Amino acid sequence: MEDTRMTVQQCYQAMGSDYEDVMSRLRTDERVKKFLLKVSSDSSYALLCSSLEQKDISEAFWVAHTIKGITQNLSLTKLYASSAQLCDVLRDRQEYGEDIQPAFEAVEKDYEFTIGCVQQLAESV
Repeated sequence: MEDTRMTVQQCYQAMGSDYEDVMSRLRTDERVKKFLLKVSSDSSYALLCSSLEQKDISEAFWVAHTIKGITQNLSLTKLYASSAQLCDVLRDRQEYGEDIQPAFEAVEKDYEFTIGCVQQLAESV
């Protein structure tokens, strides 16, 4: 019978993320997996969605900044790039502008893809 479990390295490859970089920081697959699995239960993304829905730009910026930090620390390259872009769009803003939606949609797409990969890893236990 073929082993179909996904490794942490395979998960990072599927996500287009930087496995070598995260390993240089966290050192073991077990530690990387521990923190990676916490991403799907973190409430930051839901808070970002509700903040933008309520057009609370200040809160949306800080939540996007939190996501950016988490994804940078875990070397989640695509989600880091889109959340960094959203931070730049939201930085020093007072009002909701039409440029926010496309930046958020990029985060949404990357977040859903990343979480899908993380869930595959979780199911590979």
